[in-house]
Amino acid sequence: MTNSVFAPFSKATCEVFKLLLDLDVSAGAPETLKTIADTEEKVNIVIGVTGDLSGQILYRFPKETTLEMVRIMSGMEIGEIDDFVTSALGEIANIISGNAMTGLSEQKVVCDILPPKVIVGGDESMPKDTPILSTKVTTPIGVVELDIQVS
Repeated sequence: MTNSVFAPFSKATCEVFKLLLDLDVSAGAPETLKTIADTEEKVNIVIGVTGDLSGQILYRFPKETTLEMVRIMSGMEIGEIDDFVTSALGEIANIISGNAMTGLSEQKVVCDILPPKVIVGGDESMPKDTPILSTKVTTPIGVVELDIQVS
């Protein structure tokens, strides 16, 4: 996987965080990983990708960052991860992924996304047969990790 595939996801993440949450963010350079570790105490959103590319995108949100994001969006103080929070986070990941698909289509790469799968805590391992491109997206409310595994 090249940076030309990764760039639309990074760009979409930054744009959606700015638009929905009014947060200026910066995404680091991608690094190649073989496995994902450290998913405890995080809300993980997995979005499947089909079409010219297939695989999955994993968004990893620390618990405190998750609660602050939903507070910004809803105006409500929320103290725990519940169905409302995971639904909101799944929708953010869905919007980011949809925008990234638009960016890929501009490169003549036609893909679609599957509905988000939300996993609170625990280990969501990605298949080991394809390298994972990973970056950290730094926001004023915490760091979100973006892992992309498509081929």
